[in-house]
Amino acid sequence: MFEPDKGLDSGPGAQGPKPSLNRLILRAIANDTKRAWHNLRSSSFRQVMKTHPGEAFGAIFAIAAALAVAGYCIYIYFNYFYSPQFTRYPEPIAQALRKALYYSNHEIDPQRALKHYKQALELCDEFKLDHFSDDVMGIKIQVAAWLEKIQSFRNAIDVLETLLSDCKRWVDAMEKAAREGTLPPLTPSPPPEPKEGEPAPDTPPPEQQLPVETWWGKRTRILGKAIGISVKLAELYSDEHVLERELAHERLVWAVETIFRETQRRAKEGLKEGEGEWLKPEEIGGSMEALARSYTDKSQHHLALPLYFQSLRLCEDQCHIAVLMNNIASSFAEHPLMRPGDAPVHSMMGEALTWTTPAEQRASYLEAAQRWAQNAFKHASEPLGNKRTPECDQACAAALTNLSEVLSMLGRKSEARSRLEQALKYSKEKGLEECAREAEERLRSFEGGVKQA
Repeated sequence: MFEPDKGLDSGPGAQGPKPSLNRLILRAIANDTKRAWHNLRSSSFRQVMKTHPGEAFGAIFAIAAALAVAGYCIYIYFNYFYSPQFTRYPEPIAQALRKALYYSNHEIDPQRALKHYKQALELCDEFKLDHFSDDVMGIKIQVAAWLEKIQSFRNAIDVLETLLSDCKRWVDAMEKAAREGTLPPLTPSPPPEPKEGEPAPDTPPPEQQLPVETWWGKRTRILGKAIGISVKLAELYSDEHVLERELAHERLVWAVETIFRETQRRAKEGLKEGEGEWLKPEEIGGSMEALARSYTDKSQHHLALPLYFQSLRLCEDQCHIAVLMNNIASSFAEHPLMRPGDAPVHSMMGEALTWTTPAEQRASYLEAAQRWAQNAFKHASEPLGNKRTPECDQACAAALTNLSEVLSMLGRKSEARSRLEQALKYSKEKGLEECAREAEERLRSFEGGVKQA
């Protein structure tokens, strides 16, 4: 067992590490409880109540507090470590996961945490658990999340890339077998055999047994998981510690294209046996919005706009609707000049297809940007009470800043300055420091541009 060196700092007068606040509280409660118990034992409770009522009530409170703290700790322990997230696994796997999470979140020790995560995955193989079950894939995703938490981004990416490749290969193999008609019948997985000396688990009656997952149902689940993993990989590749934006963009393109293909297939062929529901609208919208932001970062605003419109159609949260409208306004303001009909968004603009000069086209884009920024401010201003979130305040400030930028491009300098001042005042009132700084910087550059002119 490791023991600290007994050098100059280990003498009688040396001070050890300061105890944590939790330990000090528990120590104080323990001392009060001991003193109270000693007083209660040395004399009758009635006598203590008569002679020292304050101390008696203090002793009772200390004992009650100690019992409450102990009870709460026990409750938290069993509620967490024996929750369904663990008990659905065979006990050896659950025990390894408990240790892994303990060394991940409580007594931080990356080496031990990694050791127990690996042990849990090895035990999954030993117990012959399906590699593509939510339980096993969930462990791998948890490992990636933990690696990201300790800023081991490359290792987190490697874990998720391997899992994504496995999911793609499974889907490809299943679709090929379905086309060739060679899919074998699915049967329920047998329960793991008990070890020697352990009783066999009870088999639930047929009416309580879960339905067998069909091949198409399993495909839906794995394909949806693969899309989520791909979007997460794009986030990791975009992180400032990695900065591989092309790979991030590739993962988002694959995710959105897969969503479109699957949606079209279902509409054309109908649902297969046990296929189940596809992704939720907010999940689809989130993937499209992420890809739109990626196109915006690449200054490909003509490709970002249709995706923002699709996300807007699927969004139900009014505050986030305002955010999307701001993004649409910004993309219109930065939209490149193109021939009528060449940009995907032209079909949504109707009368704008009659442009005859680049100046008219630019003015049309800017007018569209102005309308969308005004709509964003209106939608972000409407929610009140519990429906209003910080996202609404940020969207209001961004809309005012966007309006100022567009009005400046249209040559309406006085209105642009007024909107900037409004944005600065609003941001300060709402405590939006970053928005206030941006408005101040734009005001300074605006004033400098006016003086130079």
